[in-house]
Amino acid sequence: MPLRQKILAILLSVGLVILIFELVRRRKLREEYSWLWMLTGVVIFVLAIWHGLLLFISRLLGIALPASTIFLFGGFFLILINLYFSVKISTLTTQVKELVQRQAILDSRINEQHRNYKEKQNQ
Repeated sequence: MPLRQKILAILLSVGLVILIFELVRRRKLREEYSWLWMLTGVVIFVLAIWHGLLLFISRLLGIALPASTIFLFGGFFLILINLYFSVKISTLTTQVKELVQRQAILDSRINEQHRNYKEKQNQ
């Protein structure tokens, strides 16, 4: 790997890790989501430093160019992120539905008690 590419990859990976730390510190990103992004930054850093590992993985998978291996893993990463967030959205949708149903039941009970109270005061 040319020196410029190696330096760029190292800077991007370190920048990503710093950005993730900062987002977590500012409470813009929850810790439960940060681990995957931190892992991505570390993997990019390791592959930038240890180009032989990238070549080994490429040969192991039968991929001619190391850049294609990176794109393959990038695509796989995006699929995993989409799947993870789809599961989270599904869970949150179910929770919102349950909360709305509970709120409707509570509102109904409050309205019923309010009517009963008014009826008792009118008697």
